[in-house]
Amino acid sequence: MTSGFANLDIVPVSSHPFIYQPSSSFQHGPTHPLLILPAVMSDLATPSAVQSASTSTFLTALWVNAAVAAAEIMIFTILRPRFRSVYEARTITPVASKRVAAMSASLFVWPLQVWRADYEDIVVINGMDAYFYVRFLRMMMIIFTPIWAVSWVVLMPVNAVRTHVAGKSGLDMFIFGNVATDKQERFAAHVALAWIFTFWVFYNIRREMAHFITRRQRFLVSPAQACSVQATTVLVTGIPTKYLSEDALLSMYSHLPGGVKKIWLNRDLKELPAAYERRLVACNKLESAENALMKMAAKIRYEQLGEPGAPPEEPTLDAEGRALTTNSDPDKDPESNASLAEKLVPAGKRPFHRLPAGFMPFALPFIGQKVDTITWAREQIVETNAILSKGRTKLDRQDAVEPSKVKDTSDKQSVAAVQEYPPLNSAFVTFNRMIAAYMARDTLNHHEPYRMAERFADVAPEDVIWDNLGMNTYEAKFWTLFSYAATAALIVLWVIPFAFIGVISNVGALCKKQAWLAWLCEIPPTVLGLIEGVLPTLLLAVLMILLPIVLRMLAKIEGIPKRTGLELSLMTRYFIFQVVHSFFIVSLSSGITEALPHILKQPTQIPSLLATNLPGASTFFLTYILLQALTGIAGGFLQAATFVLHYIKLIILGSTPRSIYALEYGARTVAWGTLFPSTTLIVVIGLGYSIIAPVINGLVCVCMGLFYMLYKYLFLWVLEQPASSDTGGLFFPKAINHLFVGLYVQQVLLAALFFLASGGSPTPVPEGALMIVLIVFTAIFQMMIDNSYGPLLQSLPLSLLDRIEDRIEDAPLGAQHVAEASDSTWVDAEAMDDRTAPAKAEGSPTLPTKPPMRRARQDAVDMPEPDAHDYGFAHPAAARPQRTIWLARDALGLAGEEEKANRERGIIVSTSGAQMDLRGKVVIKEAPPDEESRA
Repeated sequence: MTSGFANLDIVPVSSHPFIYQPSSSFQHGPTHPLLILPAVMSDLATPSAVQSASTSTFLTALWVNAAVAAAEIMIFTILRPRFRSVYEARTITPVASKRVAAMSASLFVWPLQVWRADYEDIVVINGMDAYFYVRFLRMMMIIFTPIWAVSWVVLMPVNAVRTHVAGKSGLDMFIFGNVATDKQERFAAHVALAWIFTFWVFYNIRREMAHFITRRQRFLVSPAQACSVQATTVLVTGIPTKYLSEDALLSMYSHLPGGVKKIWLNRDLKELPAAYERRLVACNKLESAENALMKMAAKIRYEQLGEPGAPPEEPTLDAEGRALTTNSDPDKDPESNASLAEKLVPAGKRPFHRLPAGFMPFALPFIGQKVDTITWAREQIVETNAILSKGRTKLDRQDAVEPSKVKDTSDKQSVAAVQEYPPLNSAFVTFNRMIAAYMARDTLNHHEPYRMAERFADVAPEDVIWDNLGMNTYEAKFWTLFSYAATAALIVLWVIPFAFIGVISNVGALCKKQAWLAWLCEIPPTVLGLIEGVLPTLLLAVLMILLPIVLRMLAKIEGIPKRTGLELSLMTRYFIFQVVHSFFIVSLSSGITEALPHILKQPTQIPSLLATNLPGASTFFLTYILLQALTGIAGGFLQAATFVLHYIKLIILGSTPRSIYALEYGARTVAWGTLFPSTTLIVVIGLGYSIIAPVINGLVCVCMGLFYMLYKYLFLWVLEQPASSDTGGLFFPKAINHLFVGLYVQQVLLAALFFLASGGSPTPVPEGALMIVLIVFTAIFQMMIDNSYGPLLQSLPLSLLDRIEDRIEDAPLGAQHVAEASDSTWVDAEAMDDRTAPAKAEGSPTLPTKPPMRRARQDAVDMPEPDAHDYGFAHPAAARPQRTIWLARDALGLAGEEEKANRERGIIVSTSGAQMDLRGKVVIKEAPPDEESRA
C-alpha cells in the first residue's frame, strides 16, 4: 500500500505539463489514482487497516517525497547558472526583442529573486494567457489562505475533540466522519463555515472577473493590438454562393465604420497545398544534406592536414569564398573543372537517401531507389516552385475576374479562370478599424439560418487550421454533435483500460485468489515485480499521453478553424475527464472500499456507512496534493527530462544551423488545454473537501503558492508563448467556472452527508436544508456572473472607441510598454487590487522595469506583424515563398560554392548568422533568416 501512494508523482513534461509519470526514485508501483484502488480492495479487510494504512501512507509520502524534492531543488540550484539554455532560455536568445535580463549567477539568490519578481511583467514577456494563469494561481492562494486558517482553528477541534467513531484514527480524526452520532449539533459549525467560505469565494470571483474585464479591455484598446491586422480581421464561415466574391462582401461590410481594407477569399487550391508540403520536405532535406556535405568535407580535410593537438591552417579564400590551393593554375591543375565539393568529398561519401518504393508513403532501409539527396532535393524544389508559381499566376488572374462579371459563357478563358480554384464558403475580411471587425463578428450577417453564422475575431494567420475552412455549416453541426458524443463515450469507456492496468498492478494478489490465474504465482519474483510495477506505469503513461491527442482530434473534426479554439475546447473536455476519473471515481471507490466489510454484513446500512466512510477518501487526495506540492513543483524547476533530452538532441539532431537554433533557442511553450484543467482539478478537490476534511486546505494553499513561484519563474525566464496563440486571457473565465464545480461538489456532498446522517441526535436535517439553499444561491450567483460578464468577454464595447483613438494618437512610435500609452484615460485595473508591489532590493538582479518584448506586443503603431502584412491571410501555398536554405559559412569555402549552385537554380539560400569551424562544429550567431517573424 505504501508504495502505491508514494509513487504517485506528477512531473511537468514537454508541452503537456502534468502527464502522470513515476518519480525517478520510484520506478515501481502505480502512478494514477485509479490504479491504487484494486490494491486497496484486495489488501485491506477491515476499516482499521484502511485508516492505519492511510495515515502511514501519507506520512511515508511526506518524508520520502520531501527528501526527493529537496534533492531536486538542490540539483537545480547547482545546474541553473551553468546551463542557461535550459534554465534561462529567454536570457540568451539571439533575437534582442525576446531577450530578458539574466538572473543572478549566485547559487542561492534565485528563490528571493523569483519571489521579488513582478508577475505583472509576464503580460509583456509572454502575453495575456500566461499572465492570467499566474494570476489564477495567485487568486487561489488568496482564497485558500483564510480558509486554511479558519478551518484549522474551528473545524479540526470540532471533528476531533471529545468525539470518536470506531476505526477513525490518525488523519481521519479530523474529518467530518469522526463526529459521533450523539454529537451532531457540531454540524452547525460545518454549515456556518460552508456559507462563509462560499461567500468568500464569491467575493474573489467577482473581484477577479472585474480585473479580468478591465485588463482585457486595456489590452484590446492598446495601440499595438488595435492597429494590428490580427485585431482588425474577421474570419466568416458558411458564406452562401451569392456572397462568395470580393465585390459582394465589400458591398455588405462597407456599411461598417471605416470600411473594408482587404478581403481574402479561401479557395480550393487542389494540388497547391500538396506541392507546398513537398517543397517544405525538400527544403528540409536539402538543408540537412548541404550541411552534412560540409561537415564531411571538414572532417576529411582535417584528417588530411590536421596534426594531433593542433588544428590545420585555414585555407586562403578567393573573392567568391572558394579555397585557393597551392596549385591554383588552371593549366597545371587536372581537376580545375571539378567543383569544390567534388574535390573535397568523394562521390561515395555524399549524402543520399532512398525513395519510397511504389505506393508506400515512406521509405524503408535497403528498399527503393537510392538517390543523391542534394540533387534530388534541388530538383524537387525547382519542380514545386514551378507548380506553385503557375498556380499563383492562375490565382492572380482569377482574383482579377469576379464571377459576377463573367456574363458571356463564350469567354472560355474567364470562365476557366473562375473555375480553376473555386472559392470555399469562408473568407477573411480585414477592416480599417478594429471596431468594425468586432461589429461584423457580433451582428447578424445574413437573413437565412446557419448562413454566415460562425464568425471569429482576433485571427492570426499562424493560428488558422486551413483544412477546416471549407466545412459546410450543417456538416459542422453534425460533427460537433458527434465529437461531444464521442468524448462522452471516451470518458465512460476510459475506465476499461484503467481497470485492466489496475488488475496488472495487483496480479500478485489476484493469482492467489483466482484459480485460473494461479500460474502467474509461479513466475519468478523479479519478473512479477516488473509486471506489477513497471508495466502498469508504462501503459498508464501511454494512455495519459494519448488522451489529449485524442481529445484534440475530436475537437478538430468539429471544424474549429483556430488552434486556440482547439485548446479552449480541449480545456473543457479534459477538465470533465479529470473530474470524472480523478475525483468522482476515486472518491466513490475509496468510500465503498472502506465501508465494504460492513456493507457485506449489513446491506441495509449502506447510506449511513457511506456517510461515515466517504470522507475517508480525502486521505488519498491529501497524498495526491502533497506530491504535487513537493516532487511535482521541484521537478518543474529541475526539468530533468528536458535537460537530458536537450543535450541528447543536440548530439543526435543538431546537424544544421536551423536544428541547432531550434534546440538551443527554440520556443518552449505550455499547452493551456491540459495545464489549466490539471490545476483546476486540485482546486476542485480542495473546495470539495474543504469542510469535510479541513487538513486539505493547508496543502492546497501551499501547493498553489509553490505553483505560483514555479510558473512565475518559467514565464519570466524560460518559456515563450507565441503571440499568434494568445487569446487575450480567455482561458481564465473558463477556469473561474471550474471553481463553481468545486463549490457544487462541496455543497452537494455536505447536503448528502447531512441527510444520510439523519439517524443521529439531534438530527442534521436543518443543516442539509441550509446546504440546499446555499446550492441555490451559488447557482444564482453563477448565472449573475455569466450574465453580467459574459457579453464582455468577447465583445468590444462602443464606449471604448474614444479611448482607442486617444491611445493611438498619443502612442509613441517606439517600442514601449502598453501601460505607457495614455494610461491616464483608463481607470487602473489594479485600483481594486489591494496588493502592494514588493520593493526591489538595491542591487538585486531582477527583470528591467520595462523588459524587451516581441514586436507583436509592442506598443508601436508602426510595427505590425510582418507575416500578416507580407502575405496576409492567403493560404501559405498561395503566398508564402520558399523557405530559405540556411547554410553555415565554412572555412573551406564550400558553403559559398553551394550557395551559388543553389541560386543558379532559383533556390533561396543564406549563409548569414552561422559559422562552421574546421572540425565541422556549427556556431549560431543570429536567428534563422526567415524566422524573425516569431519575435
